[in-house]
Amino acid sequence: MKPREVPAAASGPWPAPAKLNLLLHITGRRADGYHELQTLFQFLTFGDWLYFDLRSDGEVRLAGEPAGVPASADLCVRAAVLLQEATGCSAGVTVYNDKRLPLGGGLGGGSSDAATTLAVLNRLWELGLSRDELATLGLGLGADVPVFVQGQAAWAEGVGEILTPVTLPEPWYLVVNPRVSVSTAAVFSDSCLTRDTPRTKIPDLLAGARKNDCEAVVMRRYPQVAAVLDWLNSYAPARMTGTGGCIFAAFASEADAKVAAGQVPDNWDGFVARGVNLSPLRAALL
Repeated sequence: MKPREVPAAASGPWPAPAKLNLLLHITGRRADGYHELQTLFQFLTFGDWLYFDLRSDGEVRLAGEPAGVPASADLCVRAAVLLQEATGCSAGVTVYNDKRLPLGGGLGGGSSDAATTLAVLNRLWELGLSRDELATLGLGLGADVPVFVQGQAAWAEGVGEILTPVTLPEPWYLVVNPRVSVSTAAVFSDSCLTRDTPRTKIPDLLAGARKNDCEAVVMRRYPQVAAVLDWLNSYAPARMTGTGGCIFAAFASEADAKVAAGQVPDNWDGFVARGVNLSPLRAALL
């Protein structure tokens, strides 16, 4: 059901799903300051919901300011404007974001919103761009945008944009948010961050232990994240996603995940979702 403020004629809801980094290795630092990494992406059946109300005046507007982000800086707006500029499209849109993913949580909420905006407006504006073309555009908005556009679980290298599709088990996850917003820039600039993890190959990664090189830095900077990790480890092996601060653990069944979710302390937030290899957005666009 659409939120009351969304016009009946608006297209949606369109999913902007969360992602998990099942591992994150920092393997080096480039001359331009960006970090080389290796990571494993999987999507979740939980995320934001977007609605698009087409306009004939060419304007791009955001209804409200989700989570206090100014409209001009919002990734939905930036994605729509980028698509206009790249194609010469004269159509406009008002974007409504039913925001559920936290800022600074490591779940890719902003990047996912941008990818959904690119993919859905490509259809609604009848632009005919391919997924690869949209992913290339999206890279200009953020390193995680291409994987959301492609919509397939992937092994990622480079700054996260070199993608190799993979097929992974699809367990149920409990994701716990300690209600802190982690600064990705601060984590990557921290002098204690490991930047020399040896590069590895996909088969070795899929078979071996998984770790997140950012975890130690984030736990030192944000004790709340360390507390969530300790708590969730008492139920199942837990790790941090991205640069945090959300922590996740896999469970054999939805019921098991919900039992643990029922014990999440009141000062944290938690949700249960399934890991999926085909993103809800890509499934919706089929």
